[in-house]
Amino acid sequence: MRKGDKVTLTWTIPPRTMDRQRVRYLGKTNVCRSVDPTVTACGTPAGEAAPPADFARKNGPGSQKLTASYTDTLPLDLLLHNTFGSATYAVEVLNEGGRAAGLSNQVHVPLAETLPAPTDFSARITAQGVLLEWSGALLSLPSPNPLRRSYRVYRRIEGSRQEILVGERDAGMEKNLSLTDQSFEWEKTYYYRVTTFTIVTQPGKPDVSIEGDDTPEVKVFADDVFPPAVPSGLQAVFSGPGQQPFIDLIWAPVPDADLDGYNVYRHEEGGTPVKVNSALVKMPAYRDVQVVSGKRYFYTVSAVDLRGNESGRSEEASESVP
Repeated sequence: MRKGDKVTLTWTIPPRTMDRQRVRYLGKTNVCRSVDPTVTACGTPAGEAAPPADFARKNGPGSQKLTASYTDTLPLDLLLHNTFGSATYAVEVLNEGGRAAGLSNQVHVPLAETLPAPTDFSARITAQGVLLEWSGALLSLPSPNPLRRSYRVYRRIEGSRQEILVGERDAGMEKNLSLTDQSFEWEKTYYYRVTTFTIVTQPGKPDVSIEGDDTPEVKVFADDVFPPAVPSGLQAVFSGPGQQPFIDLIWAPVPDADLDGYNVYRHEEGGTPVKVNSALVKMPAYRDVQVVSGKRYFYTVSAVDLRGNESGRSEEASESVP
């Protein structure tokens, strides 16, 4: 598995010798790397893996197969000169005397260079969502370009290791990159990170995706302190002949998804606005029956969300009672 300039190899340690005897003493393991399609001999190893501690006991009768791993760092020069090539890896496990039965199966790892992870990744809450910002690499490769480089943003909720892909931005001509995540839930804690990706496209071959390095996770508590939009289009209409007088108010609905209702405020000429509804008004309409003949009333309306955030008040509408 490759990530950035690191390649992690894993293999099963041979539990038996060529004559089917249990291996009691294990030597080192040579890690073999080549840019050729096939490794025929290890030559100068790219690295060495030491045998597991207390191998003889762990490889006892009835024991499960043992695995080992090694992480190889790809030299920058190798990446720069083999953009469309691959590295071929194999391992040879040696016994205590330095002898091996031969090379393991061989695996291939693409060698295109990946971008470094951004160093200034940040996340902050806005009324529109979680705003994610970072500085991207500026590229000057000709178009069409067989290498597509991008940044992918992942999110996980606190207490879970499962991540989801929030979005992706191409690297290229823009220095300042951003995404707005609107798919989260308010009043929960999230962790975000950015991972770089390189996609290699060659005619007649499937695309190759290489995952680069990650930024450190950024923690965000999605605290909704943002009020809904201010109501608009308020109208006041008197009605009363032949019945109890009242003033009907109507206004344009506020489209916020977390809207809980409206408050209605009223005052007389020169007075202080007072809320007239005891409970939130659920529809964009209100009938005021507490009116007196000969007076003029002034109204404003505000919107309230599910967390109690209240918007500013609308423009006033007024109506007289004959």
